[in-house]
Amino acid sequence: MTPELKTRFDEAVRSHKIVLFMKGNALFPQCGFSARALQILKQYGEVHTVDVLSDPEVRQGIKDYTKWPTIPQVFINGEFVGGSDILMEMEERGELKDLIAAPKS
Repeated sequence: MTPELKTRFDEAVRSHKIVLFMKGNALFPQCGFSARALQILKQYGEVHTVDVLSDPEVRQGIKDYTKWPTIPQVFINGEFVGGSDILMEMEERGELKDLIAAPKS
């Protein structure tokens, strides 16, 4: 991963409370997991989305950045949370609401 790409990821996750690296965009998700993650997150407010399909360097780079093999990838308050499966589990346990409500560090 280039230093420029790492800086781009750093800035995105620091600048927004909720960031979703997904296949497609908020208006047109390109996979079911991305759509599900977006649907869960949108109920808590604004979600900054990054379409990994529009740039192969971003698609591979985010996997390298987090050391997580799948898309979508979720960041909340600047911290990597995981993918849609973890997001769904956190939502079911009531943990997601508290995490999002916490002040951004």
